Amino acid sequence: MYGPSLIALGWLLLCALAGVAPGEESSGALLTPVAQAPEPVPSIDTAPQDAGADDNPRPRRQLTKWNEYDGPISTVRFGLGLLVDFAAYVQDEESKQQVEPLNDVGIRDFRLLASGRFKTERPLSWTFGYMYDPADETWRVRQSGIQIGFPEVNGNLFIGRTKEGYSMIKVMTGYYGITMERSPGNDAFVPILADGLKWMGYYPGPRVFFSLGAFSDLTTNQESFATYDYQFATRIGWLPVASEAEKLVWHTAVMSRVGRPDEGAILFRSKPEDSLAPFFVETRSMAAELAGTTGFETYYRKGPWLVGGEFGVQNVERKKRRNVAFLAGDVVASWLITGETRGYNARGGYFEPVSPDHTFFEDGPGAWEAVLHVSYIDLDDRDIAGGKLLRLTPMMNWYLSDNLRLEFAYGYSVLSRFDLDGHTHFFQGRLQLTL
Repeated sequence: MYGPSLIALGWLLLCALAGVAPGEESSGALLTPVAQAPEPVPSIDTAPQDAGADDNPRPRRQLTKWNEYDGPISTVRFGLGLLVDFAAYVQDEESKQQVEPLNDVGIRDFRLLASGRFKTERPLSWTFGYMYDPADETWRVRQSGIQIGFPEVNGNLFIGRTKEGYSMIKVMTGYYGITMERSPGNDAFVPILADGLKWMGYYPGPRVFFSLGAFSDLTTNQESFATYDYQFATRIGWLPVASEAEKLVWHTAVMSRVGRPDEGAILFRSKPEDSLAPFFVETRSMAAELAGTTGFETYYRKGPWLVGGEFGVQNVERKKRRNVAFLAGDVVASWLITGETRGYNARGGYFEPVSPDHTFFEDGPGAWEAVLHVSYIDLDDRDIAGGKLLRLTPMMNWYLSDNLRLEFAYGYSVLSRFDLDGHTHFFQGRLQLTL
């Protein structure tokens, strides 16, 4: 189904890495970048944001320019991405009785992106994302909409399909996360997208950021992420410490969301940080009036070192039964061995992609990042037995350039479900290409 698309995508990405436009001849080796010094990037970015800045960031090195257009009405920047995963498993007998993952290789994500800024007096930008879903063999609209800037009150209003704003890791695009996949709690409790309005503000003096969103499923009822008829979400954060000179930032935030489950029922489930695996934890469907998530997060970064995590509680107000609550959290530590610093976006309250100081295609080592991640989710409460999952993941990220990343992970999980404790070893890898 998607063979021709991948061939075209591979050709475009090779052109991008070579620094030439399609149809042009390269003056050097295929993977030799344009002779252009990388743009200096602050470790704490406080510049105004355009729509889709988290989804389609402008790379530090301009390896190609044919995907950017400065028109009379609007600028346009085209982007695309491809994730290819592979996974293998070793299980004990108890784990095999609980779940049966199969060794596999597959496409995790393939998307086309476009964004730009209208040439108006008031800041007005737009974004559009279109993703191929291999599981359903269909194309889906991802983050898309317009953003209106209100610099007089240090805010932006996004209208369209976007992230709710709950959780920094959920706000960050999966392509630029620290780990290979988000934690099970993030995937189980928070929908990936929603349609509606989101206000985002940042006050540089006290270093406070916040977002407030209102969403409904009027236009998304057939989407898999539309698990609520409506929902409201907010996140308020503060940077107790922020020093550009020391490349130091301490991020703290609290967040909350609440909504009415779609058609009065809801369930929670998650994969074990592996896109190719089946769901390891899953509740049955529950008749519910309301469901809400409350949590906090904190991250500390100094130069190449980063440590942090988040914790959340999912409450469900059930019909005719006692309410239930589920728990989840994770902790992550990262060290960029080659000395780079992962940038931080103060206005959005999230970390940015890693950019190597010396790419592999410039005869450098690229950027190497060692990561240790621990996650936990508990979907057992009262009469609900969705299971408990603990996973430990050491992994290595290799950023060959701003456009190419390889990930290698080992995972060890303990699943408590069906009155059994099953143990699984994961061996995972990922190829990531972006433009």
